Amino acid sequence: MALTDKEFEKAKERGQLLRDKAFVVGARYTKRDGLVAKLHSGVELRVPILLIEGLRGAAVDDLKQIEVSPSGLGLHWPTLDVDLYVPALLEGVTGTKREMAAQLGAVGGRARSQAKVIAARANGLKGGRPKKQAAGAVTSRRGGSLG
Repeated sequence: MALTDKEFEKAKERGQLLRDKAFVVGARYTKRDGLVAKLHSGVELRVPILLIEGLRGAAVDDLKQIEVSPSGLGLHWPTLDVDLYVPALLEGVTGTKREMAAQLGAVGGRARSQAKVIAARANGLKGGRPKKQAAGAVTSRRGGSLG
């Protein structure tokens, strides 16, 4: 698929708009702060490595090898083959959709709302969560297991 001059110009404009908001002029890794990205405005963005997919559990020597893209919109770790898009990072995106969904699901599952508390107490009064049956188990009409 060939890119037309008009499409190329639109893409350049979109890139410039993103770059005008924030771009990285330097980045480093420290054990204490994790990823530290210095933006053109002088603001430093600090992100724990544990939150960034692909960097979690990486060796310190690999984490220190950070390349800033020429546009300042991307960070790259060559030895890990990991790329991070800075505008997405500023929005809190630190991984793929699947990774982010897993993080949100873990947090959402721990949420405690008044409705959840009431439902859990009502379920407890009924004897709690029903026991799981073994796969292929035959039950009687009374609900008990026959085997």
